[in-house]
Amino acid sequence: MGWKIIGASNLNVNKCVFMVLPHTSWHDFYLGLFTRGITEVPMHFVGKKELFKFPFGWYFKWMGGKPLDRTGGLNKVDAIAKTFDDYDELRLAIAPEGTRKYVSELKTGFYYIAVKANVPILPVAFDFGKKEVTIGKSFFPTANYDEDLKGLLPFFKGVKGKIPENGFKV
Repeated sequence: MGWKIIGASNLNVNKCVFMVLPHTSWHDFYLGLFTRGITEVPMHFVGKKELFKFPFGWYFKWMGGKPLDRTGGLNKVDAIAKTFDDYDELRLAIAPEGTRKYVSELKTGFYYIAVKANVPILPVAFDFGKKEVTIGKSFFPTANYDEDLKGLLPFFKGVKGKIPENGFKV
C-alpha cells in the first residue's frame, strides 16, 4: 500500500501506552493492525469485559483486546492502570482525541494511565500525507501533564490524518 513504518526499533518495551494521533477515520484501526502485523510486536486495546463473552470474545482477544473489569469501584483510568499488573507484556494503544471528530482538547486518560501504571508513553503518528507510521521513543511521564504534553506534542507537528480537518491541531 506504499506505507513506511519508521521507528520500529523503539518498540523494545514490554509495557507502554501508545499515544496515537491523529485519529480521524476508521482506517486508523486497520492501519494499526497492519503495523502490528508487520512489526510482529503485540499491541493491545481494552474494552468492557462484556465484549469478551461468546460469541465474539475469542475474536477480540485474538485482535489484542484485554477485558476491562470495573467492578470494585475503580474508575476507568485506575482499572486500566491496574490491568498492567496482570500481564508481563502489555502495549496499550489509546487515541487521546477520544473520537474521530475534531476536538480542541485531548482527553487525559492515556497520560494518567501511564503515570499510575508506571509505564512509558510512546507517541505514534499515522501520517496519511506522507504514508508513514512513525513510532517515537519512550517518554516517562513526570506527573506534570501540562509540561509533559509540551514535550510530546511536537512529535505530531505537521502530521495529517485521513480526514485532516478532523485531527487535533498541534
